[in-house]
Amino acid sequence: MAARFEFFRYRFHFRALSPVHFPAGKAGNTIRGGLGVMLRQGASPDLFSGFFHPEGGAGQTPSGLADPPRPFVIRALHLDGSSGGVGDGFHWDVHIFDLRKPRLDPLREAFERLADAGIGAGRGRACLERVEQLDLEELGRLAGEAGGAPLGIDLEAGGVADRVRLRFVTPTELKGEGGLVERPDFGILFGRLRDRLGALSALYGRGPLEIDFRGMGERARKVRLARCEVEWRQASRRSSRTGQVHPIGGFTGEAEYVGDLGEFLPWLEAARWVGVGRQTVWGKGDVRVVATSGADHA
Repeated sequence: MAARFEFFRYRFHFRALSPVHFPAGKAGNTIRGGLGVMLRQGASPDLFSGFFHPEGGAGQTPSGLADPPRPFVIRALHLDGSSGGVGDGFHWDVHIFDLRKPRLDPLREAFERLADAGIGAGRGRACLERVEQLDLEELGRLAGEAGGAPLGIDLEAGGVADRVRLRFVTPTELKGEGGLVERPDFGILFGRLRDRLGALSALYGRGPLEIDFRGMGERARKVRLARCEVEWRQASRRSSRTGQVHPIGGFTGEAEYVGDLGEFLPWLEAARWVGVGRQTVWGKGDVRVVATSGADHA
């Protein structure tokens, strides 16, 4: 299988029936929690597990993951700290990575129940008005019952770049050999991204990516972190099911890298859609390419 990554991108549009408020910094986590409750209550155990406790991973992915990635991420940063009155519209996005099992209908049904039961601080009620399927340029069309064709990213379609600036839009946590890292060194950042895309493709996509994982990792370690302007954001969440408090912070800001970066460009672009690092399901690890120099790509 060539190095092509495919996924679905959906936008769920709602209309508020009572005032709706999303906590600052926690909109994605609030939506994820509500989705889990609705799937646990209204879906089969297999369907719930497929979303939140997928099987596989060990021995099936390049990194030998014992805890496989979930087949989706939520994008709701724009809702953080927002409030809407009766009749106001709002939306959030969900990116689906499973090409083998239909996921849109269960999501649609769960979000309909969640909106009716109430969401966010104060449990504001809403109705689901429509679901759009988006392309990479933010253009959308109404999604059918099963959704349309997936979007594709050619991971081998690199260009020419000797300098790249990235923005860590949402809190990002990366693990190195000694635990969480304070600086997004390129070798660590690319390693986590490479392994995530490889795992998602192997478990849910067309199959394992045909790339030189070891060689790309070695070349990534030669890329230099030339400028780092990131800061840590501390945050936590309390599980409504267990009562436990979990940290959900990470660093945001910008970093600039210098080196032979051309082959890594499509991978870095893909980070916007899949996330990188810990707790990507509710929107952490949203990384954007904001500038390149020496680039010769669209």
